[in-house]
Amino acid sequence: MKIKVLKILILISIIILSNYILTSKCYAFSAASSVIYEGIDVSGWQGDIDYAEVKATGIEVVYIKSSEGYSFIDPYFEQNYTNAKANGLKIGFYHYVTAKTAGEAYEQAKFFSNLIEDKEVDCRLAMDFENFDNLSRAEVNQIATVFMQTVQKLTGKEMILYSNTYSARSIFSRSLTIYPLWVAQYDVTYPTPNGKWNSWVGWQYTSQGDIPGVNGNVDRDEFTEEIFLKDNSKIVINNQNVEQDQSTINSPINRLNKIIVKWGDTLSQIAIEYNTTVSELATLNDIENPNLIYVGETIIIPTKEKNNENANNETEKTNTNQIMYKIQWGDTLWSISRRYGVSIATLVRLNKIKNPNLIYAGSYLKI
Repeated sequence: MKIKVLKILILISIIILSNYILTSKCYAFSAASSVIYEGIDVSGWQGDIDYAEVKATGIEVVYIKSSEGYSFIDPYFEQNYTNAKANGLKIGFYHYVTAKTAGEAYEQAKFFSNLIEDKEVDCRLAMDFENFDNLSRAEVNQIATVFMQTVQKLTGKEMILYSNTYSARSIFSRSLTIYPLWVAQYDVTYPTPNGKWNSWVGWQYTSQGDIPGVNGNVDRDEFTEEIFLKDNSKIVINNQNVEQDQSTINSPINRLNKIIVKWGDTLSQIAIEYNTTVSELATLNDIENPNLIYVGETIIIPTKEKNNENANNETEKTNTNQIMYKIQWGDTLWSISRRYGVSIATLVRLNKIKNPNLIYAGSYLKI
């Protein structure tokens, strides 16, 4: 009898384990397709590259840095493009975004698009946006959306989002999953799930690649066939296809107050302090889990008077809708500029401050 019961228990365990394995496949984060193309991504850091040697090693795809910010053109951009193309490699371009507002994202998208005009490209155009400084998640996603939408409309070519695993999981919004993911994650057998994208079309698996034809280290990648454009004809800019959307670029997000999350802060406590709701804060800041905010994170808050019993600590508004802040003991221009997302130079100019190191508790500052 004991042996029979043991056999039944073993059988049940096998069934449960089999169901778990089969079910878990649905949640796996894997390549978008089974065919893998070996690739590298390069910039001026690699200097002169012998693309004949690179191709001989089995590399099929090369992503080339074209530009950064408003005006920086990678010094090896044209050379990399010409030589990689001459050796039959599949080519993609990426731009390093430095925008801090949606308006800046729009301008950088135009710069990138105009730079690559008349080039023949095989792979989706890539946005590399990874340095967020004190931007909130809402601002990051607004900038990313404006940049990618504008480039896609101007060039007529599909886009891809490059991101490390942490940013894909914690920073970028689900709304951006309409763009395939090129994920960067090192020292793992496979990229780990991020809870948003179901698959990857590009995986940068090391920055220490050693490839004949390249001096020093180079990023190594694996790409799937979804990385390739449906139309790899020459890029022709269509300015009629895109108009500056003032409602998006001049969104209220860019005019609201910002605070830095401190140890012990919760979204509900911040909502009470600033006379708003958890729901409003979560929506403004693209927060999926209102119970999870991080120390050092920037949170956008609605421009309302704080609900504080101490009137001396309140921020007041003038009839011209300009904020007047009452300086507290221990405040500095630097701390106030960080809190409200304005530069020290702007505070100095607005308030005609002669010595930026000298402000007085009890006096008011125009923000």
